Amino acid sequence: MPKISRRTFGGLVGGGAVTAVAGTTTAAEAAPAEQPFRARVTAASGRRPNLLVILGDDLGWADLSSYGAPHIRTPHLDRLARQGVRFTDAYSGSATCSPTRFSLYTGRYPGRTPGGLAEPIANRTQGLDPHHPTLASLLRKAGYATALIGKWHCGSLPDYGPTKSGWDEFFGNHGGALEHFSKLGQFGDYDLYEGDATYKDLRYYTEVLTERAVEYVGRRHDRPWLLNLNFTTPHWPWLAEGDEETGAEIEARIRAAKSPAEVLSALLHNDGGSVEKYAEMVESLDAAVGEVLAALRRAGQEENTVVVFASDNGGERYSYNWPLSGEKSLLLEGGIRVPTIVRWPARIDSHQVSHEPNFSPDWTATLLEFGGARPDPAYPLDGTSLAGYLLRGEELPERDLFWRVRANRALRRGGWKYYQDADKTDHLYNLAADSREQADLATDRPELLAELKAAWEKTAATLLPYPG
Repeated sequence: MPKISRRTFGGLVGGGAVTAVAGTTTAAEAAPAEQPFRARVTAASGRRPNLLVILGDDLGWADLSSYGAPHIRTPHLDRLARQGVRFTDAYSGSATCSPTRFSLYTGRYPGRTPGGLAEPIANRTQGLDPHHPTLASLLRKAGYATALIGKWHCGSLPDYGPTKSGWDEFFGNHGGALEHFSKLGQFGDYDLYEGDATYKDLRYYTEVLTERAVEYVGRRHDRPWLLNLNFTTPHWPWLAEGDEETGAEIEARIRAAKSPAEVLSALLHNDGGSVEKYAEMVESLDAAVGEVLAALRRAGQEENTVVVFASDNGGERYSYNWPLSGEKSLLLEGGIRVPTIVRWPARIDSHQVSHEPNFSPDWTATLLEFGGARPDPAYPLDGTSLAGYLLRGEELPERDLFWRVRANRALRRGGWKYYQDADKTDHLYNLAADSREQADLATDRPELLAELKAAWEKTAATLLPYPG
């Protein structure tokens, strides 16, 4: 791929988002160019689609070559984007791992549930209440087979787990991070499970998850299915395939740790990694997605399978987020704006780009509607279904996108964003003109600032308070 200079890349940024960046080297693959999204309004076939939801872990907004990374090659995800819709203004439900997963699994703000208040979950007492309806439990009730492969991070055994919350099958890790070869996790113990039993496999974790996902999509299914495929790459520790020696050093530090803080320090890998190693990890993720999509095609299920690819939050340390400010844990754009791609060949045309703002809970509502499942009225969704927009050409209703974390607050309405930093200072940004959030218009537009702040306060008042 030819390198893109910062000046050239800057010229590609418009309306706060990349509108078209070539992700391949051949003219044949680059054409036709991306077009603004338009729904293909056709009658539904009556067959409900399979639903494949793929999450990268701490993948930054511009870490894919189709989103502007000049030094990372992601041909498989770029191809996925060409085959469907690339969203430029899509967001995670929170700024860290587990709260976003709560928002995706439940379709609600993380602060609706006690487990969602952890940012992220860091002990065994917190988790997603098994009685709370989820994307999986609601789809299973509607006749879907359900599986989760990869990172769960919504609570540990014996009280919490995917098979307790609506997924028929689970193969993966419960915690927030693990050493990719030994599978030692954030509590210092082995963290790879099949169902509720440990499963021994010391190969590179991305390879293990890919193999299991390929097997799942290639099966003979007698009903539509939901697969949540949650990779742990490119999350720290900074290890790619072939880095067993460095992995063994981290494993030794974990085994020698005398406290949870020392385990976390080993996994954080603050003395390792590089821009080049990070790129290697992202490219490994891309290759893994390519293998799963190839298996889907071989199984004859590509046409009527909805594929949603996104990240659980913004990038950190080695991620490429330009032109956004901030990173994981912050509610600046770099902490919550994420690459998001949707493909459904049977219903959605290819080579399209959408600038419509959306976030994780919207995809919960959308997937439920795609699958003909109804939300539980006792647990109303905070997300808005995009099905009407994607399939019927309907305009999305005016609404606010809301975020709350302990250190920050944020609300987006149209192109405007209200942001309060850790010092309790309020800011106002026009993202349509300033995606980098450098031109603070708080003093220029005090009435608008007050209006958005009041809207944030109104929603926040309906959430659970943080524990003291």
